[in-house]
Amino acid sequence: QVQLVESGGGLVQQGGSLRLSCAVSGSIFGIYAMGWYRQAPGKQRELVAAKTSSGSTNYADSVKGRFTISRDNAKNTVYLQMNSLKPEDTAVYYCATINTGGLPGDWGQGTQVTVSS
Repeated sequence: QVQLVESGGGLVQQGGSLRLSCAVSGSIFGIYAMGWYRQAPGKQRELVAAKTSSGSTNYADSVKGRFTISRDNAKNTVYLQMNSLKPEDTAVYYCATINTGGLPGDWGQGTQVTVSS
């Protein structure tokens, strides 16, 4: 059983930056991938970024060139660096494990990101 705890959300102005952290209480070596999802009010939850255990990454088109997913193996933590933030990035961001079928397994509690114009 994997426990995920997100942090780093907050209120920022358009054009600003935030770094989200996802601390994992168990080993992620056997997990196919880790991902960041977001959900805005009235909208579907969407995959923002993912990184496999082998280092492969993918991003939603809306965040390419602005967001970067990374990991610190020593700290067993996954990060999402968010630059050039836009109001449309406003959402609750969730960290999750992703299985070999591409489906999320365990979820964190979520952290609110609000970008003002």
